Amino acid sequence: MATLVLGACSPDSSGSPATTSVTAPARQAKLRITPDAGAAITPTTPILVTVADGRLNLVTVTNAVRHTTVSGAVSPNGLSWTSSEPLGYGSTYTVVAVAVSADGKTVQQQSTVTTVSPTAQAYPAMIPAPPAAGLTFGVGQIIGISFDQAVTDKAAAETALTVHTTPPQQGSWHWIDKNTVHFRPQTYWQAGTVITLDAKLYGVNLGGGVYGKTDRSTTYRIHDSWVAKADGKTEQMQILHNGAVANTMPISLGKDATPTHVGPHVISDKQQQVVMDSCSYGLCPPAAGSYKSTEFFAERISNDGEFVHENPNTVGQQGSSNVSHGCINLSPQNAQAFFAQFGLGDVVEVANSGGPVLPIFDTYGDWELSWADWQAGSALHH
Repeated sequence: MATLVLGACSPDSSGSPATTSVTAPARQAKLRITPDAGAAITPTTPILVTVADGRLNLVTVTNAVRHTTVSGAVSPNGLSWTSSEPLGYGSTYTVVAVAVSADGKTVQQQSTVTTVSPTAQAYPAMIPAPPAAGLTFGVGQIIGISFDQAVTDKAAAETALTVHTTPPQQGSWHWIDKNTVHFRPQTYWQAGTVITLDAKLYGVNLGGGVYGKTDRSTTYRIHDSWVAKADGKTEQMQILHNGAVANTMPISLGKDATPTHVGPHVISDKQQQVVMDSCSYGLCPPAAGSYKSTEFFAERISNDGEFVHENPNTVGQQGSSNVSHGCINLSPQNAQAFFAQFGLGDVVEVANSGGPVLPIFDTYGDWELSWADWQAGSALHH
């Protein structure tokens, strides 16, 4: 039987085996587009294109209906592309990626990305509204968000909300109702505090098919501390400026039938002239106790019709008895002084009025709650 012998190499003139150089074939560039086509994504999920064994040459992301393109950028090493703007709700996007292998060969890949279609979009109205330039607020000012849709995933909403304060102060969110969440610190804000509220809600799933409609941001500035302490027993109101007593004014609070709420109130509006009409809460003529009058230098301290305002007709009772419909009556001179010193967010604390506690939902009744009870109203409190 014959034997076949195969030589792997033959010696060269020096007697060493000859070597053969083999060049490995260039590998084809491999593209990957994420997210994968399939399940709908939130519009804030970035689109990412990566390449192995090559470099990206071109990436386009196009709205399939509007034919608008999505911005993005290739990384400095040419190995990835990331979208840099949010997508729209209920939309489909065509992604086309082109890469070049090391040997110059072109590879192309295409995919589609679809975004979720909300049953509703919740608009976040800011509390208070973003201020005009130069407008400042008092140390009792409550900030927050009022959604125009009910929020069922309150934790997701809170996670999307950020409050930054200078100087730093501990604070917490508290849900007033299914649409409204407020934020306050443990005690009144420090004078001079700068508060920035960021609501990064676009693309956030708020539960029940409701998604955030937009992102919003604003800054509030806190001025000097002005706190009024109204006492129904002494019928006097101390005016404290940065903690020091600056003035004392005789007052008349609500009479027994219409007592002023007790506890901290926060000024939410001020008008030099206000028409006060008992019909606004259902007490209309000819019912006993109905009234309609124009009051001056009026500052609202609750939505229950309570104001601090001028009332020359009760000057004789101011400092001696409580005869109002729930407001804090002042003489013309004191009302004008109060009006000049107090504004939005400043505090009026009422004691010994004989009235019930101001409800938390009554504009800014938030300070009625203890810090522990306030924190318990946060969906993220543990």
